[in-house]
Amino acid sequence: MSPAPGYRDAPLTQFHNEPTDPDEAEDFLRQLYAEQPRLGVDARLVAARVEQVREQIDALGTYAHTRTELVHGARMAWRNSSRCIGRLYWNSLVVRDLRGVSGVDATAEQLVQHLQIAAGQGKNRGRLRPVISIFPQAVPGRSRTVLWNEQLIRYAGYRDGTGDPLYADFTEAVTELGWKGKHSAFDILPLVLQETGQEPRLFELPEHAVLEVPLTHPDLAWVAELGLRWHAVPAISNMRLTIGGVNYPLAPFSGWYMGTEIGARNLADADRYDQLPIIAERLGLDTTRESSLWRDRALVELNRAVLWSFERAGVKIADHHTESRHFLTHIAKEEKAGRTVPADWSWIVPPLSGGATPVFHRYYPEADLKPNFYLDENAKELSRCPFHAAASASVAPPGAHSLPAQRTRDHPAVRPAVPDYDDITREVPMVAESLALGGPDAGPMRKGWLRGNRKV
Repeated sequence: MSPAPGYRDAPLTQFHNEPTDPDEAEDFLRQLYAEQPRLGVDARLVAARVEQVREQIDALGTYAHTRTELVHGARMAWRNSSRCIGRLYWNSLVVRDLRGVSGVDATAEQLVQHLQIAAGQGKNRGRLRPVISIFPQAVPGRSRTVLWNEQLIRYAGYRDGTGDPLYADFTEAVTELGWKGKHSAFDILPLVLQETGQEPRLFELPEHAVLEVPLTHPDLAWVAELGLRWHAVPAISNMRLTIGGVNYPLAPFSGWYMGTEIGARNLADADRYDQLPIIAERLGLDTTRESSLWRDRALVELNRAVLWSFERAGVKIADHHTESRHFLTHIAKEEKAGRTVPADWSWIVPPLSGGATPVFHRYYPEADLKPNFYLDENAKELSRCPFHAAASASVAPPGAHSLPAQRTRDHPAVRPAVPDYDDITREVPMVAESLALGGPDAGPMRKGWLRGNRKV
């Protein structure tokens, strides 16, 4: 039996932009009303909203969330994320409702604002907040703006070993599109946004949008000479948010780092920045024998450098021991509320001193709870190796816009295909003028939104 989506070696999900499942929508709404008593405990209110949503799905293939549904649904998705150890703070998530934003320019502007809000501004710079920016939902039969990037901030990788090797293919792809890096170890990659039938567009992130921390060490002055650094805001941008059967393909979310993500993975992994041999050499350790534990000693000093540097710079970061205890606190609170906490053990246990943390010594239920975030196969391919994604993309269905011929290394006239009309549902839904979209606290939603005529 294969694991649930999001666990270990489970196959990546596939997104086909099909009509919303009304049963999934009803399940979400009933859970929402149960968790939010301020919406009303009268069963007739729940029934009325469920009936309204089913009418919208029958007429349009989908429905519009109210502001309350969107906000709480996004927070529930974080709460249900099996690979995240920092879920104690799920109810503090800042939700940006950007369902009215369209076009690559406006989208890029909002992505930059996301990073600014997440990192804090002025005297609050470095006081990171968990933020999600939710762009328009997927509508059967409608094209959408696609972001290539896996995260909003990532460093380029070059074939000579400079930079982050994980992003060497992506770096070559954006170079083909006209980007020119400085060929340093920490060149920030541009955002790549694409509309159906249009050329991909590159957007450089302005300096004020990227908070970075140079690494030093409390005891080892030479660590500063290594020139290491890392960005403060981890902003995942290629996962699909699903709430009550409604999919939001572009919904980047960010929080803050646990130190080991940087010091025990990004900078330490042999297929990333591979700094352990360098640090071990500077420490004078014997690297000819594994039993000298030179990797372990180098790992500890690298992670000390990460935590020390972020704390000294006033930038929020978490250590793995504290965060592990917080996760058990989260489990206790959720169990008291009568909820299950799904978790992938292989992701929850820190990559450094795992056995010394309390999360190591127990098992966790594995379940695909919704709302949630999903990494679709095409999104992963696009964010890692765009040209490979183009070569393996399926042929667009009849009536879909063809993309302009463009160059790649191996395929001189191929670029990644942007999702267009759905293979199954090609009819573009129209709005029933008598339908009240969004429910009683709809806020900015209004008639005609499914036709794409909402102004930014």
